[in-house]
Amino acid sequence: MKTGLRITAFAAALAGAFGTAYGVGQTFDPVVAERRPAHEERHPSAAAESEHGGTAAHPPGGLQISEGGYTLDLDTPAVSAGERAELRFTVRDADGRSVDEYRREHDKELHLIVASRDLVTYRHLHPERAPDGTWSTPVDLPRAGGYRVFADFTPDRPGAENLTLGADLAASGPYSPRELPRPSTTARVDGYDVKLTGTLTPGRASELRLTVTRDGDPVTDLQPYLGAYGHLVALRAGDLAYLHVHPEGEPGDGTTRPGPHVSFTATAPSSGSYRLFLDFKHDGVVRTAAFTVEAGKAAPEEPASPGRTESPGHSGGHGH
Repeated sequence: MKTGLRITAFAAALAGAFGTAYGVGQTFDPVVAERRPAHEERHPSAAAESEHGGTAAHPPGGLQISEGGYTLDLDTPAVSAGERAELRFTVRDADGRSVDEYRREHDKELHLIVASRDLVTYRHLHPERAPDGTWSTPVDLPRAGGYRVFADFTPDRPGAENLTLGADLAASGPYSPRELPRPSTTARVDGYDVKLTGTLTPGRASELRLTVTRDGDPVTDLQPYLGAYGHLVALRAGDLAYLHVHPEGEPGDGTTRPGPHVSFTATAPSSGSYRLFLDFKHDGVVRTAAFTVEAGKAAPEEPASPGRTESPGHSGGHGH
């Protein structure tokens, strides 16, 4: 039986080495990182979460590899940057058995997000599950460095709740760190402009509205994607805490229009910088618009340069 111990040790070593040992132009080697002294991952304390709107019972998602009796067992803790690889993992219960029954949410049994530690590279993948419970999907990460893998799912078992488990993934190769893109309320991707209005508020639910235009004209015929006209993921800079963001309305409910506006409700667990990734579908193609926002601060009056992801945010051939 595999356990999360191997992943936890690797993740801790990577977290300690990633921030200090590798400078511009150096090579990121996960084997070297694993040999360095391990440091425990820092998780917000119960008191801190309480102050910022979270609770000890419901901390931000993605910070833990195990929660609620379930463990994310990552079979592929390292890949080579710029090369296509097969990412494999299993969700195991408290007895070490693979979970093979899930509740479908937003048209999928499980949502898999891969994001670089600097939040420049983002992937929303749709893995396939084998009969033995092993999930797999191709992945191609363009740059070396540290990444976080997020599995968002709900086991189809009595009393089970939605969980987001996270594990560290390393991409080896020449490494150059990048700064978090500046805060901006606009993003451009493939000729589309997306405008963000609303403020992410610590400890309180707030509305975020995104407006999609192309060539200056509102896009009023967005296509359903994962049960909505848009899918939004929010990650906290620094520790990559995963926020659950819920769309308002759904296609076919008689009131939700297919654009140009797509609205979401989100709660930030703390103040600080966050990276928002909006997936939307138009003309049969899913695109990703990215923004940097400061929770608890007003949006900049003059938008910075468009916040775009480095490369397409989706895998080919998995649910698009």
